Amino acid sequence: MRPPDLIASSIHTLLCDADGTLFASEEPAFDASVDVTNRCMERLGIERRFTASELRLGSSGKNFRATITELAELYGVAIEDDEFRTALDGWVTEENEAVIAHLAEVLAPDPEVSSSLRRLSQQFELAVVSSSAQHRVDVCLEQTELSDLFAAKRRFSAQDSLPVPTSKPDPAIYQLAAERLQVSTHAIAVEDAAAGAESAVRAGLPTVGMLCFVPLEERAQRIRDLEDVGVVDTVTSWPALERLLSLTRRAPRRTDQTSTVKVHP
Repeated sequence: MRPPDLIASSIHTLLCDADGTLFASEEPAFDASVDVTNRCMERLGIERRFTASELRLGSSGKNFRATITELAELYGVAIEDDEFRTALDGWVTEENEAVIAHLAEVLAPDPEVSSSLRRLSQQFELAVVSSSAQHRVDVCLEQTELSDLFAAKRRFSAQDSLPVPTSKPDPAIYQLAAERLQVSTHAIAVEDAAAGAESAVRAGLPTVGMLCFVPLEERAQRIRDLEDVGVVDTVTSWPALERLLSLTRRAPRRTDQTSTVKVHP
């Protein structure tokens, strides 16, 4: 089994992605985002229109700013143009407001996630590292009754915490979190999407893939995508992550590196 030689007993901080990892916000977020996205495409002169499912599968782990920028570039829009940049700021605000309003209506606490996180918080410091806007993360934590587990100083947004907004898979937000929390060699990241996992891996953090909110029919491909960017393990639930961390704390370090990534139910 791979975990003991990958997650050292000195780990004391869990850096958790938000959407799709702490709460089931991915699908409802894209349900609310798709209308703004398609109106953006129309304003940019792009004929292509998307469904919420297409956006989710193609942009999971990235924020709206990054998604629109990538789509504009893909369809030949001059993203360096000042007019585009000015308009993008307005679209980002509009999409964020639409998504937050929808998530505030539909998100609810998940007892299994909450129970596991509360147990984990007795052994580890918890932090949120997200591509989403800070206010969106705050609302989601409040709606899912996890807010008290993540102090304000341990919430990091690639949209709002950095001097220049960016998005995963850029490692900047994980680098900032590790620096601010002084945990560069004492933390692991927990991510549901390849873009987020790549961000953490590029920042030098051992990363565990979390599948708890990934639809069953998408899990095989998601596991392959997570493995491709370098996750050390994959779990199907927060209780499974608890067991994995408990195992790695008890087991002796191994010296061989020949094992492959396992999925822990």
